[in-house]
Amino acid sequence: MESGQGKREMLGSRLGFLLLSAGCAIGLGNVWRFPYITGAYGGAIFVGIYIFFLFAILPIMIMEFAVGRASRRNMGLALRVLEPAGTGWHRFGWLALVGSYLLMMFYTTVTGWMLSYCWFMASGALSGLTPEGVGGFFKAALGHADVQIIGMSLSVALGFGVCALGVQKGVERVVKLMMVGLLLILLLLVVRALLLPGAGAGVRFYLVPDWGKFSEVGLLSVCNAAMNQAFFALSVGIGAMTIFGSYQPKDRSLTGEALWIMGLDTFVGIMAGLIIFPACFAFGVEPGAGPGLVFVTLPNIFNSMGGGRLWGTLFFIFLAFASLSTVIAVFENIISYSADVWRMPRRRATVLHAGVMWLLSLPCALGFNLLSSVQPLGAGSSILDFEDFLISNNILPLGGLLFLLFCCLRRGWGWDNFLAEVDQGVGLRFPRCLRGYLTWVLPCLILLLFAAGYVDKFWKS
Repeated sequence: MESGQGKREMLGSRLGFLLLSAGCAIGLGNVWRFPYITGAYGGAIFVGIYIFFLFAILPIMIMEFAVGRASRRNMGLALRVLEPAGTGWHRFGWLALVGSYLLMMFYTTVTGWMLSYCWFMASGALSGLTPEGVGGFFKAALGHADVQIIGMSLSVALGFGVCALGVQKGVERVVKLMMVGLLLILLLLVVRALLLPGAGAGVRFYLVPDWGKFSEVGLLSVCNAAMNQAFFALSVGIGAMTIFGSYQPKDRSLTGEALWIMGLDTFVGIMAGLIIFPACFAFGVEPGAGPGLVFVTLPNIFNSMGGGRLWGTLFFIFLAFASLSTVIAVFENIISYSADVWRMPRRRATVLHAGVMWLLSLPCALGFNLLSSVQPLGAGSSILDFEDFLISNNILPLGGLLFLLFCCLRRGWGWDNFLAEVDQGVGLRFPRCLRGYLTWVLPCLILLLFAAGYVDKFWKS
């Protein structure tokens, strides 16, 4: 038990570390956001720019792992443990708690949608409905406060229930099983989608650049969307990777481990596109259909497909595994904050945060029904949109900037200390030639695109 005192519980295996970290990264960022953002921003051009930003941001993931492993603490206490005397880096430790809460305040509701649709698809509730009927079903589900609260509550209960069992017996064991199941279902769905008549047009849309759409939205908007998506997909900036670094032994270098995790994360995102785009084109559906793509378009496709009820159920189980693995990982970050910073026992921290998380998740769950008149970002927006903007456009990039500066500056932990930690153990060494890029170029790029996100959101005509 992590209590800020005594010996820290560690992960049981390297595979557990890789799958747990990948489980945190692999979530709705890969499946719920990635396909519709790709469709809106130029198909293969966006995919290429997105992969570039994944590599550009990967060092931040490595830095999070290094800070956690060196300090053996959550981000909330790690900065205090590693900072030079007389500096104030520890004042930013609260980002781990606030960022994790902001992310989960809407993520639990969307995870509830995935869990609900597992049941709706398996029970046949969507079978036989017309395309308009499927769309009406989704709107009706959003409009029922009880349905939204039940789904969100189930997400909170499952996530904190796993965390209550401990690091090895709960978090590691459950997420490993979920990740194996996720990958098996993913491969089955990809094969089925690629065998659909007309699937080749969807593959071409996905892999061939659409320069017209790219020109229409502009390079800066595409880069901003790709960078935010990369931060969201890798789950860096809120200390979620710091906590898993703190549970990791020092027998392997961290650069190679991070590459494995990013590769698995990217693989799932790309494969999800190879399910969605071929299926859309096989049935003549517009790919860039927004979040309704998952909950309206794809159920319609499954209704038209032989054995669609089975394939649809498998698809939503895949989505539920992807989102729940992230929920469990981020909940563990929240619990470990209380254990390290407040020295609170795991059981007490679990009960406390489960109650607080449930209460703070209510506005998003009610944002499509009782609180639908609350439109924080203008007409047509929702509480979910606002919370997503706060975390994706603000906390994640600024949190990533904090780790960059902490590991690169002499008044922080410092470059030499970072390298000494990251290169401990066997495996790939961190490229020392990246120091100038990480100290000057990447911070400026993050700040530039951070500002561009506000321009794009509030001032673009």
